[in-house]
Amino acid sequence: MSQTHQSTAMSVCPSCEEPLEESDRFCGACGYDLSSAPLAPVPDDRPASATTPPVPDAGPDASVEWPAAAGPSSGDSSDTPAPVHLPTDLEGTDSGGGELPTSGVRFDGVPDAPGTPDEVAEGDFPLAAPDPRTATPEEIEAATPPAGTKLCVACRAGQVDADGYCENCGHAQPRERDHMEQELGAVAAVSDRGLRHHRNEDAFAISSAALPDGSPAVVAVVCDGVSSATRPDDASLAATRAANESLHESLPRGTHPQQGMHEAIVAAAEAVNALAEEPATAREHKPHQNAPACTFVGSVVTRELLVVGWVGDSRAYWIPDDRSAPAARLTEDDSWAAQMVAAGLMSEAEAYADERAHAITGWLGADAYELEPHTASFKPDRPGVVVVCTDGLWNYAEAAEQMAQVVPADAATRPLHAAQVLVGHALDGGGHDNVTVAVLPFPGAWQGAGSA
Repeated sequence: MSQTHQSTAMSVCPSCEEPLEESDRFCGACGYDLSSAPLAPVPDDRPASATTPPVPDAGPDASVEWPAAAGPSSGDSSDTPAPVHLPTDLEGTDSGGGELPTSGVRFDGVPDAPGTPDEVAEGDFPLAAPDPRTATPEEIEAATPPAGTKLCVACRAGQVDADGYCENCGHAQPRERDHMEQELGAVAAVSDRGLRHHRNEDAFAISSAALPDGSPAVVAVVCDGVSSATRPDDASLAATRAANESLHESLPRGTHPQQGMHEAIVAAAEAVNALAEEPATAREHKPHQNAPACTFVGSVVTRELLVVGWVGDSRAYWIPDDRSAPAARLTEDDSWAAQMVAAGLMSEAEAYADERAHAITGWLGADAYELEPHTASFKPDRPGVVVVCTDGLWNYAEAAEQMAQVVPADAATRPLHAAQVLVGHALDGGGHDNVTVAVLPFPGAWQGAGSA
């Protein structure tokens, strides 16, 4: 829809008498809308026509008397400020027809009412916390919540409800699994949500178990939830807990660590499969949902033996303390790229450059084709560390030599610091995925247990 504006034939503004240009539509001095002003009569030089009706005389009442402009006698009011109108100068009523209140609007507290100085008027809300700039120490102490109360990370005043939102400002709080760190003795693990995902679907468990001869066996399990599946975060958590419990039962009985790792993978798979058991009506409403699924990688370290087990594309690396010795990748991915390389159809560089490279061919879950636990045992001849991680880390240090360059030299004595550095490396690289890593020194010596 278009609209054509008539050009004015006035030489001065009818409101303030400011000189005008021919193309002006508004007065540049007072902003007057020139299109609403009556146009001066224009002489009609056209010849009279029989079809042209006579123009009636508008009469004296049709003329408009414009008020005189305020300002200097010269008529130039460009330097004269516009009059100020206050809201109280305008009469009005509320939606019920009553008079509007004359008191100012409150932006902070509730005015004290006679006889009830500490009570809050009906319909008002008390402030969540006193202003620390003006409150007395007694007021701040009275407003301090009991010990153990979780406060909002945004306003630092409101308490967090059971749904994870601040009761004061409504800010959504970070989930507990967004960033997790754990250190037990000489082994540690760190997990982070990353910079692109809305939740952390990774999980880990670290612990130790006593072998029959009394020597310790250090355990680390890391699982990565499959994002395209349903409840991937629940799948990874269930798998790590089940595998950790299985190893704690089998290793003290004298089960060989490699056999114990195999049994732990089976137990983890059963735990993830159980998550898919739901009422038939749920499948009817959402028939296209995939069953919960995750990848798996774990390691058991003793005084003489290093055992790894995996399903999927989570990995384990061997990084010797002596960096002049070669590092090694201890696992082989269950992925499209690995299959192409194993079949000799593509080089490793070509396969991992393909967009299908990270499509996994093995995982834990009820809809897995078949469960094929992979296990391997090694006897390193020198001290070092085992790095157990998800693809959120090794995407930024894929080759063993690259991983060795990122792992700090003192990783064996400061495993938590090493894990923090590795997670930071992934975040600095872009953090496109959840990142989880556990660092286990070899040979192992440890006390304690934990999971996250």
